[in-house]
Amino acid sequence: MSNHSFGATLTSHNIALQRKFPRVLQLNLGKLCNLTCSHCHVNAGPARKEIISRQSIDKILDWVAKNPIQSIDLTGGAPEMIPDFKYLITRLREIQPDCQIIDRCNLTILVEDGFEWLAPFLKENKVEIIASMPCYSPKNVNAQRGDGVFDKSIQALNLLNSLNYGLPESDLLLHLVYNPVGVNLPGDQNELESDYKEGLDKHFNILFNNLLTITNMPISRFATYLRNNGSYKEYMGLLKNSFNSGTVEGLMCRDTINVSWEGWVYDCDFNQMLDLPTLFEHESGESNGVKLWDLDTHAFEKAPIRVGDHCFGCTAGSGSSCGGALS
Repeated sequence: MSNHSFGATLTSHNIALQRKFPRVLQLNLGKLCNLTCSHCHVNAGPARKEIISRQSIDKILDWVAKNPIQSIDLTGGAPEMIPDFKYLITRLREIQPDCQIIDRCNLTILVEDGFEWLAPFLKENKVEIIASMPCYSPKNVNAQRGDGVFDKSIQALNLLNSLNYGLPESDLLLHLVYNPVGVNLPGDQNELESDYKEGLDKHFNILFNNLLTITNMPISRFATYLRNNGSYKEYMGLLKNSFNSGTVEGLMCRDTINVSWEGWVYDCDFNQMLDLPTLFEHESGESNGVKLWDLDTHAFEKAPIRVGDHCFGCTAGSGSSCGGALS
């Protein structure tokens, strides 16, 4: 299988990758971040200038008001660093009071100077937190995300627990994300969750709801890391040879609208970083991308999903999505 493209692999399994009506609106608010993690598929960092404008936010809010959606997933970079983060969430809550709002948080931003407001603000607006935590040991976390990140992450988790995030019977949800180190797929999600819960509770008195395992995608900074270590081909071979047809049904591209900081629509955040916008077929036979505020959800549902060999990352082993393992 290692020589097959992703599309050919689907065909060989008699699988048609088709959309469902969109359930999730995932907004990538930009590439600004306080960290420069080695596995980052966004190439985010402190020097990046790409951030969403107030004008684009207002156009997105207008679209959301006309197109109610179950879940709004905020990612980046560090989404909390954009100047209009408070404005966006406050307005979303006004427009859709009962909508699930997710903040994909790197944890350390919660304890950075100038962000003391952030954790209480997330609690006030009942924002669900999905937080990066590659391991429960300092060595692995610092190797992947930078020196001192583990200690800051523990500090942030203690802060969130003090606000009732992740505690039993609390409606403030706190999930952690595990990314493997190097040329590896994630282990069993349930087993890792048990290990995490035992380790974090025993050593730091930290509680959380669920652990989500996510495969590192062979694009952007992680692809550079693999090539610099001479392991890119090995990793791609691992992904392709670990293809699991049982994961396709749950792929996030089937029910997610992914939107860039400029408003362009993509099938997923990975396609966004590869500059592969969603294509729409027209009577003229031409195809082109579209911005969210010009999007018709029914037309989106009929548009084909763009795939490439990076898609093997979502279908390898137990599968991988923004919601964790798929099978």
